[in-house]
Amino acid sequence: MTRLEAAREAAAAAGLDALLLTPGPDLRYVTGYEALPLERLTCLVLPVVGEAFLMVPRLELPAAEHSPASRLGVEFVPWDETDDPYAVVGGRLGAVGKVGLADRMWAMQSLRLRDAVPGAEQVLAGTVLRGLRMRKSPAEVAALREAGAAIDAVHAQVPGFLRAGRTEREIGRDIAEAIIAAGHSTVDFVIVGSGPNGASPHHELSDRIVSEREPIVVDIGGQMPDGYCSDSTRVYAIGEPPEGFLKYYEVLRHAQQAACDAVRPGVPCEAIDAAARDVIAAEGYGDYFIHRTGHGIGLETHEEPYIVAGNAEPMAPGFAFSVEPGIYLPGAHGARIEDILICTEEGGERVNHRTRELVVV
Repeated sequence: MTRLEAAREAAAAAGLDALLLTPGPDLRYVTGYEALPLERLTCLVLPVVGEAFLMVPRLELPAAEHSPASRLGVEFVPWDETDDPYAVVGGRLGAVGKVGLADRMWAMQSLRLRDAVPGAEQVLAGTVLRGLRMRKSPAEVAALREAGAAIDAVHAQVPGFLRAGRTEREIGRDIAEAIIAAGHSTVDFVIVGSGPNGASPHHELSDRIVSEREPIVVDIGGQMPDGYCSDSTRVYAIGEPPEGFLKYYEVLRHAQQAACDAVRPGVPCEAIDAAARDVIAAEGYGDYFIHRTGHGIGLETHEEPYIVAGNAEPMAPGFAFSVEPGIYLPGAHGARIEDILICTEEGGERVNHRTRELVVV
């Protein structure tokens, strides 16, 4: 069964009349087409009953025809600058009761589609597609393994970029170049959090000069040519780290291992979070672990399932997600260890294999 057919069946089972997918991960998942997100409407219209069609600006038609979508038997409906593509969608779709809109659809587009398909209830397509996208196929697992190996190759080079006197921005520039050289098509993010900046989980690169005897949190990721993402965090230090750091770093390392060991089919996602959080809290650092333990990954760096308290979704083979507990001491320093895992029939398979020990440069 193709993803197009699976999406149609899922939409029908959910009581939807059609899916309307604009550029973004939902469209790429279903069709393989990485369409440009433009103000001009590109939209896959996938009715539960009837033939699917792809509205595409005429100037984007060659790109669509050279994409994997051309092999799906979907009709391409090109439109010109003076046409109203929303009216075309509404006219061809007809009277429907409920439609699923791509999760990343622009508000401008959703509102115009609301007017073009009056009376139709709009819901998120993600409520239908989540079950398909969460359980990765063998081909998707292989793609995530490749992405994991690529980002591991970058972490192997990071110690060579770390020298006292350099700025975070200079180090980040070297890392970004290495991400592309390792096979990624794009750099999604580079976090180099030195000293007190390491206590900010999403720290942006700055002109802070890196000094001796301070830990450095390096969280990096990118997208591979096939669209699948990498994401991995390791901690480094230039010389011996400050007093007290190694104590909580060891707590963190054990917490990350405990969460990875807890992964197996049927275990609720929140139990993986609890496995890490309980270790950290027992050692007195619970107030310094300020985010969820992980997030799903695939065509997006952050997607379902989320590894967080309150998510009782049971683990299933094919789930792909991060395990990344952290401890952050405001004004001092911080640490995070992150691997991507695949839930298998037997447990959890890591796709990242660089050492989780503190790397002292």
